[in-house]
Amino acid sequence: MSEHEPVTSPDQHKPGNPRAARIGAGVSAVILLTMLVGNHRGHVEDIFIIVSAGVLILALVGDWVLRRNGLR
Repeated sequence: MSEHEPVTSPDQHKPGNPRAARIGAGVSAVILLTMLVGNHRGHVEDIFIIVSAGVLILALVGDWVLRRNGLR
């Protein structure tokens, strides 16, 4: 930081690209679900992967509903 640069709070910064975040979450969920195919015997990993992908999909659906209703 230079001495002439103003100090700002995080809420004053421009937000990131929301479209890229949605695409990244969708791609991550698909990649997680492809990890179910494999040669592992235990189902603990399967449960963890399904829950993780479900959380990402739930966040995408929640974002879609909020944007459809005009909220951000």
